Amino acid sequence: MTVTRPARLTGAALCAALALIAAVWILKDLAALGSPVDLAWYWAGDHHFLIRGRSATSLIDAVLLVVSVAAAVAALRSRHAASALAATGTVTLALRLPGLWTPDSGALVTAFLELALAAALIVTAAVGRRPATASYEPLPTRPRTGPAVAAGVLLCVTALVVALWELYWSTELPLEITVDRFIGGRSVIKAALAPPPGWLSLVLVAVYGTAAVSAFVRARHSRSLGLLAGAFLTAGGIAEIARISRYELVGHWADLPTAEQVGVVSAFFELLAGITVLVLLAGRGAPAAAPGPYPSAGMPPPAPPHPPPPGW
Repeated sequence: MTVTRPARLTGAALCAALALIAAVWILKDLAALGSPVDLAWYWAGDHHFLIRGRSATSLIDAVLLVVSVAAAVAALRSRHAASALAATGTVTLALRLPGLWTPDSGALVTAFLELALAAALIVTAAVGRRPATASYEPLPTRPRTGPAVAAGVLLCVTALVVALWELYWSTELPLEITVDRFIGGRSVIKAALAPPPGWLSLVLVAVYGTAAVSAFVRARHSRSLGLLAGAFLTAGGIAEIARISRYELVGHWADLPTAEQVGVVSAFFELLAGITVLVLLAGRGAPAAAPGPYPSAGMPPPAPPHPPPPGW
């Protein structure tokens, strides 16, 4: 399947609009905090300097900005960008949905706008598809078997780790806080645009699991889903390791409780898994199968007609 040129241009424009919204909010936070370094530390989980200002964005906004720009470039350069457009629209829709019940008016308006753009992006990717009938329109290549299986295993393990951490917090925290982690509430401190942490975990488990299944079956769209999952994995791992370095948790390993030790190991695994998935799925795909021989190739010539016509 390919994407028509009008659909590609429309998808690129929608992705550019999503990226622009995220960029405006990030610039607004930079003006409030006064330092890109402080904003980066806030995204990594260090909120001790909030007396100088409060950030409305989170690491999710930065990742969505990069993903939207990448999808816009893919739509302009490739006729096979339907999966990239659909994946970008779907993950944006899922992550911005909790913004509909946020008390912040600016975040609420942003959520409505981004949900509309994300829905339009999904519709554009679906309606703009057409079969590749011409011989000069090759289908997108599938990932090679080895890298696809390895990426699928890493994504499956990561989805399991995220699910187990959410199960752990649900048993350690009171029921009210556990509910707030999924639907938002006063007991959860987060940026205005950020989804609740439990909701984010559910979305990430769905993204990692879907990307893993598509990688196992070597679907043609597995590269777009895998790179999207790898981007979230890598960004989350970088943020966690930065926080670990900030508080020198590795240097005090023996004094850490078991949960903190497991968290440190999970952070390093998350970063390594994310980078590995990106490398495995960004490489060259498997070569397309050569077309089969013509029906007459390798077959004996037909028998002469009987009786033979004159001059045979």
